[in-house]
Order: sequence, then C-alpha cells, then structure tokens
Amino acid sequence: QVQLVESGGGLVQAGGALRLSCAASGRTFSTYSMGWFRQAPGKEREFVATINWSGSSTYYADSVKGRFAISRENATNMIYLQMNSLKPEDTAVYYCVGSSGVRYASPRRSDYDYWGQGTQVTVSS
Repeated sequence: QVQLVESGGGLVQAGGALRLSCAASGRTFSTYSMGWFRQAPGKEREFVATINWSGSSTYYADSVKGRFAISRENATNMIYLQMNSLKPEDTAVYYCVGSSGVRYASPRRSDYDYWGQGTQVTVSS
C-alpha cells in the first residue's frame, strides 16, 4: 500500500517558520517527482512547490518563491518543505504528492498519482 504521511504542521505566528516532512512508504519515489500542494478554506487546491527525481531542480508558486524551500532525501524516501516568513494567507492544509511517471519538477496536479492526507498549517496575525 502506497502511503504518504505529512507531519510538521501546526500553529505559528506571522513571520515565523515551520518545516513540513513527508514520509513515503509502499513504493520508492527516488526516481520520480514529488511536491506540495495546499488548499485554504474557500479556495481551490493550488500548487506550492515541486522537486525533480534527483533534487537537482525545483519550481515554486510565485506566492511562496523566496520564502519556501523544497528538498528531498531519496535514501530515506522523504521530502521536506521549509516555510519561512509565514503569512496568514499561507494558512491551508498542505498535501504531499508523488508521481509514478514524471521525473521533472512539474506543477501540474495531473502529474501526481499519490496524495497524502494533509497537514494543517495555521498562521496567525
């Protein structure tokens, strides 16, 4: 059974930082792209960040560029999202995603086959 489990979410004040982790099991993602999406109340699910199979290439949504950083550890089947300078508008459920076919850093939802259950990030003002 393929499973992606996010952790590290919580409540933080504006300007603070959080580091999200995603542990994958049931299938290795070491040769495929992974990423993060988020969904805020009343909004559609949106792309946040992605990383290619080797970790050599990343791509970010304009709204988080310069503040967030995605990374991966293929030896442990883990990806991370370091979130700095958090804003109230970053409040959302954050989802870890993995692809079964795409190797480049793709922001397209359709390129991802596996989704975690999500972890809540709340940024207070």
